[in-house]
Amino acid sequence: MSNQITINDVPVTALPAHKTNPDYHTDKQQVFIVGSKGIPAAYGGFETFVEMLTRFQTDDSIRYHVSRLGKDTQRYMHNGAKCFNVNVPDIGPAKAIYYDIAALKRCIDYCKARPQIKHPIFYVLACRIGPFIGHLAKEIHALGGKLYVNPDGHEWKRAKWSAPVRRYWKYSEQLMVKHADLLICDSKNIEAYIRTDYRQYTPKTTFIAYGADTKRSKLTDDDPQLLDWYAEKGLKSKEYYLVVGRFVPENNFETMIKEFMKSKSKKNFAIITTSNDEFLKKLEGKLHFKDDSRIKFVGTVYDTELLKKIREQAYGYFHGHEVGGTNPSLLEALGSTDLNLLLNVGFNREVAEDAALYWTKEDGSLATLIDKSDTLSKTEIITISVKAKERIQDFYSWSKIVRDYETQFVLD
Repeated sequence: MSNQITINDVPVTALPAHKTNPDYHTDKQQVFIVGSKGIPAAYGGFETFVEMLTRFQTDDSIRYHVSRLGKDTQRYMHNGAKCFNVNVPDIGPAKAIYYDIAALKRCIDYCKARPQIKHPIFYVLACRIGPFIGHLAKEIHALGGKLYVNPDGHEWKRAKWSAPVRRYWKYSEQLMVKHADLLICDSKNIEAYIRTDYRQYTPKTTFIAYGADTKRSKLTDDDPQLLDWYAEKGLKSKEYYLVVGRFVPENNFETMIKEFMKSKSKKNFAIITTSNDEFLKKLEGKLHFKDDSRIKFVGTVYDTELLKKIREQAYGYFHGHEVGGTNPSLLEALGSTDLNLLLNVGFNREVAEDAALYWTKEDGSLATLIDKSDTLSKTEIITISVKAKERIQDFYSWSKIVRDYETQFVLD
């Protein structure tokens, strides 16, 4: 008998734990999604993607199955998707690899126990398990199934990894590309990279973007929650530039802070990020940003409506990511913030086109752009803002992304 339970503060319907109970919807296209931390979403990009893919599902001929990183063996329904927990030991950085393998095996075994499931699709998010995928791909093909992979961004370029780990990520990516029946890239630049760097495998690829929305925050301009946050952080509406993202070197926090310190701006620079004491100490040693009262590390904001309002009320937004594909925080900024100043790399230009201003890592580039941005008229800013919102609505809305995925899944 089904009953209600709560996961991430969201009520879901628990399912019985029978391992061999029949699937009563085998006439549907069965799609197994592996690699996110699960839904209901309370994490990052892939989690939000799976949440939206299932929440806005329109094609009833598809049945989604979603793995979740959990400590028990609970099975439950959420957004019409069958979800199952995978318990993974705490083994450090290898935990994500173990999780993907264990979850994918669970999905394969599920189909083996139900021969009435025809032509299942197994969609693996990211390229963590390349050295192990060959055998698993054979099992998938023996079931009449297909292996889809989202290659994500250039994980092997991230500065946080040691040289041996970066070599692993690159090798793993290579093997995932080799064995995938289809690679779904959320960036045209990533798709071009896959087709060029791994042309020896003649990879089959398609482009389906990540999504966002342009809905305004539910909070008003004078909401006490917003005003209290401003008072605590020493900020005022439209009097701060903003950045939201992981505090890691490849997101170019050093360049953004250094250049802001060079600028003549009277505004503040609010940095919403996770803590990284080692990196923070290193940057302070090089830049001495604590001597500049405009630089404000304001911690993290987990309330989605408050964060959206903070984005909306920012004068401008900085985006310094350079190793990913279509970055969720960039889409969110384009959908919320009027003026966006982006690092001039292919990934970012592909998304924003002429709906943003661009800077490079050359000395003085961003500082000059900040000073120029401070002099823009309201009309100029509104023109840029309207273009940004149109970019999201026309090419990156969740409704469009979900339709694109459903079309791909039903085609196969």
